[in-house]
Order: sequence, then structure tokens, then C-alpha cells
Amino acid sequence: MTAAASVPRRGLDERSDTRLSLDAPPVVYHPLYSAPQLPPGHRFPMAVFANIHRHLLAEGTVDPRQVHVPPALPSRELLCLVHSPEYVDAFCSGALDDKRMRRIGFGEVTRSQALIDRTLSEVAGTLLTAELALEHGLACNTAGGTHHAFRDYGSGFCIINDLAVTAELLLRQGRASRVLILDLDVHEGDGTAHIFSGRQDVFTLSVHAANNFPARKQTSDLDVALPDGTGDDAFCGAVAEALTSVLQTFRPDLVLYDAGVDPHRDDALGRLALTDDGLRRRELLVLDSCLGAGIPVAGYVGGGYHADLDVLAARHCWLHRSAASLWRDYRL
Repeated sequence: MTAAASVPRRGLDERSDTRLSLDAPPVVYHPLYSAPQLPPGHRFPMAVFANIHRHLLAEGTVDPRQVHVPPALPSRELLCLVHSPEYVDAFCSGALDDKRMRRIGFGEVTRSQALIDRTLSEVAGTLLTAELALEHGLACNTAGGTHHAFRDYGSGFCIINDLAVTAELLLRQGRASRVLILDLDVHEGDGTAHIFSGRQDVFTLSVHAANNFPARKQTSDLDVALPDGTGDDAFCGAVAEALTSVLQTFRPDLVLYDAGVDPHRDDALGRLALTDDGLRRRELLVLDSCLGAGIPVAGYVGGGYHADLDVLAARHCWLHRSAASLWRDYRL
């Protein structure tokens, strides 16, 4: 089982076209983001990524000319920068074993070509978003943030660690020398932390709920574990303190930002208590802190769970609304 031969593959030395058609923050989207069909009642909101795209266009936050679509899917050698060849081959051929398939959480759909291609398109989109951010200072994806994927297995609806692949490639290409992966999803970025454990050129910062998945936490370069019920002020205060310190001491030249909205008080899988306004404040805080320090930042939507996908999409869109506002303020 392989992707269609007509789909181009991106190698290790290639670079994306990062030219803008409009003076506005670039936004990345791929039609494959929401292509797979999951069984009725499945808790992963696969359709939300298309909803985010539609929502941004409908409300006027994004003009179609801002939207960039990855022209190629990642090659095997690109995925193997951070994942074992055995795991990459097993997943991409639709031959993943039952144990690892169950750990991911998508069931038999994991072996379908639709989910394989969707996973690869998300990696492609995450990489393109980072390249656009390096060129223009700021860019946002409409998916991305698969932080639970480890070197040789996936977990928690994450199969390939798009953040890790992106950071590793840009470092190897010499386009970045120090990358901060800022993870504000309600769940610790355990896969990312494990992949980059001991590295001096990648800093993993995770602010998450102490009592949520994964039960067995990894050790990030900095973990800020928050108690159940943490609200807007305490959450934003913790982020501000940690982020300010890391920006000053680590001095990254690129930030990959996982902006999961599952810290929201009404999230189905969260244990924190952010409001819509808290999400808005958080996005402005993070983007303004990075841009104010002269550091390019790429934003990814991360996790979020709600039965009403329009409500969920609107929460994710605070990232893109904040990016639009700060693009104007900073005259990027």
C-alpha cells in the first residue's frame, strides 16, 4: 500500500517557495488534513481542520491569497530524521502491528491510504509553516502539533512527530541553530521531549495539566505542570514566566508553537479552565513575546476536543486572529 505515484516527494535538501501573494500572515492548509473518515462517535475531531480553514475565510480573518498548500509530501528519508526506518516503513506501507495501532487510537483506519497520506500532508504543512515563519517572521498552520509520537511508535492520535521532523530538518539544513518547541497543549509533549532529550540545539518547554494524559510523563527541558482547574490568569502567568526566561537564556532563532486549545474549561479531554478570552490572551502573549524579541514563530493548532466542531474551530482560530493583529502591529 503506497501513496499515488503522482504525488511528489520532498527530499532533505529541498526548500519551499515562501513568496507571499498578499501582505498578511501566511496560513498553511492542505485538503488532506480532514480527508480520512473515522467511525461514528470517534473522539478525534478529524473534520475540524477543514472547519478551521472555512471559518477563517468566512469571518474574513484570512484571505484566500494568504493560504499556502504544501506541494509535496515528505520523503522516507525526511521522516527517518527522527523516526526509525522500521516504524516509517511499517506505517507508510499500511502494515503497522496491532499493538502500535491500538496505541495510536485510530483503529483499522491507521492502515488506510487516506490516513497515511493525511499524516504525511500534516508533516508537509508543519514544515512549510516553519519555512514561511523563518522568511516572514510569523506563519500559522491549520493543523499540526503531533507531539505524542515517539521514535518508533505513535500515541494519543499522533503518528509522525511533525514538530520534531521540522526542527531536525531545519537544523540540519543550517537554517536554524537553536529551536524552541513551545507546547501549550493540555497534554505534555512527551514524544517531542523524548526525541530531543539531551540535545543542546532544541529546547522543549511544555506547560500542561499535571493530572492528564500521558500518565507516564517524559522530561522536557522545562515542564510546568498545572493543577486541575487552573484558569486564565494563573495559566497566562505561568506561560509568561517560563517563556520569558527561556527566550532570554536559550535565545532560539525559531519557535515552533503548539497552540492546543484543550486547556479550555469546556474541552472534553482537558482538566484546566481557560475561557475563550484566556485563549485569546495566551495567543497574543506568546506571539508578541516572540516577535518582540525578534524571533520568528510558527503556530500550530494542536489538540482540542468538543462535540460541536464549529465551536472547536472558533477556539482554534484565536491563533490566526492574533497573528493577523500582530502582523499589522509589527508591520512584518
